[in-house]
Amino acid sequence: MQSKATTVTAYLASLPADRRATLEAVRRVILKHKDADIAEGMQYGMIGYFVPHELYPPGYHCDPKQPLPLAGLASQKQHCSLYVMALYTGPNRQDNDLVRWFRAAWAKAGKQLDMGKACIRFATADDLALDVLAELFRRVTAKKYIAQYEANLAEAGIKHKGKKADPKTTPRPKPTAKKPAKKPATKKTAKRTSKQPARKKASR
Repeated sequence: MQSKATTVTAYLASLPADRRATLEAVRRVILKHKDADIAEGMQYGMIGYFVPHELYPPGYHCDPKQPLPLAGLASQKQHCSLYVMALYTGPNRQDNDLVRWFRAAWAKAGKQLDMGKACIRFATADDLALDVLAELFRRVTAKKYIAQYEANLAEAGIKHKGKKADPKTTPRPKPTAKKPAKKPATKKTAKRTSKQPARKKASR
């Protein structure tokens, strides 16, 4: 159920008190543990978490005007939904390392997982393994997600219609500083270090 709200605050304010409290509880977990490069805003009529165009200029291949979506949080008619695209992106879609870890961790938490493709359905926040969600958002950084997303496009043979990323504006990991190499000792310095300094003659 898409909302016409233009801000997250307005979207939450439009919900019944119980639904608002549920989404706010999940939202707190996401905001606390998501990568700093992942932005929050309204997208597709729900609370969206996405890679902004400043970081990934091509945007979403289905609609390049939209930033690359990572997750969406929404109140539906019968339930609440958390869409996590990272759980339906990459090699073999729902059979990759991230998904296998997620399902195993959720089962270990003792919670029943109601999930279809990228959509996790729940009635209240108590239905969710919030610690597992926290770890999921810690693991999926913007850079890892972009790499996973582009690999999936290549695997599917999809050509992105958006503009290519500009290497001058797209942030890259800072190179680690290398220590300057020590200059090899010359014959003169070798002689100096091998000999003990001459003692000064005592003045009479």
